[in-house]
Amino acid sequence: MIDKLTIGARGSPLSLAQTQTVAIELKKLYPDLVINIKPIATKGDNLEARPLSLGLKGLFVKEIELALLTGQIDLAIHSAKDLPTKLTRGLTLGPTPVRGPATDALVTLTGADLTTLPLKAKVGTSSLRRRALLLADRPDLEVEPLRGNLDTRLSKLKKGSLAAVVLAKAGLERLRRSDYQSHELSPTSFTPAPGQGTLALEFREDDLALHKLLAPLNHPPSALALGLERGAALALNLGCSVPAGVYARPFSDGFFVTGVIASLDGQERVRKEAFIMVNDLVAAQAQGLSFGQYLLNAGGAAILARVAQTDLKDQEGFNATEGLNATASLKINEGPKD
Repeated sequence: MIDKLTIGARGSPLSLAQTQTVAIELKKLYPDLVINIKPIATKGDNLEARPLSLGLKGLFVKEIELALLTGQIDLAIHSAKDLPTKLTRGLTLGPTPVRGPATDALVTLTGADLTTLPLKAKVGTSSLRRRALLLADRPDLEVEPLRGNLDTRLSKLKKGSLAAVVLAKAGLERLRRSDYQSHELSPTSFTPAPGQGTLALEFREDDLALHKLLAPLNHPPSALALGLERGAALALNLGCSVPAGVYARPFSDGFFVTGVIASLDGQERVRKEAFIMVNDLVAAQAQGLSFGQYLLNAGGAAILARVAQTDLKDQEGFNATEGLNATASLKINEGPKD
């Protein structure tokens, strides 16, 4: 029986808050379990004051994965959208906790939504996906790159340099930032990044005792949705700089899946929807792969080809691979069978 657990996570306030939620749930299950949370600085954190280079993968996880492999920590807690589809050899994903809100939010001081923002309003985001979807609805907006932690981004509103910022609703809720007015963006039209709002629990794949310890945290609908979304991201192979999103929403006895691939200016879009029934993670991955291929065949591949010919220097400052840095096979471990 495990009596001590060291959990590693990024040192940002949001990452630590997310990790605390997992620690609290574990303490409810195992009151005698001693939990130590270890903040770990990642390359992405060290670059927060500067624009991200396009195409970099695993910016917020590699140092944490190294700590896992070297035994400095037992468990890593990630935002699932930051996690590359290809895991480092020797590591695996475990149970998936209940998903938070997957949606994006437009945050302002006035409560404005996309339709009521002033003409040519300045909106901040670090994501090419969000930038493209903003411009698809409002081509007049001046979308500016925005880096830093959540408080840094929100400070731009107080200073008046931006009219709005787009952030993950889950982050606002987990940090209890109700002091700003936010307008939730519809996930069917403003499609989230794969895994947005979901926490990914990563550990050494030979640590069967830890998987058993974590098993009660698993929420099957959240786990299956994550498998579908990451499977689709894998099919799209979006390590290149392409605005795209995939969102799987539980519906009846299956999932209503929405996917979008867009041009960099948002004026070309392929959006598809499907109802998918799955009841295990292997099937979720396979169905997600098929859905991603469906998006490509429906015109997404042509957009990808045009984007590949675009001079991306003009996009410097935006995180082109946010949520979609797929490079190889998806690996989600269902754990040992009793």
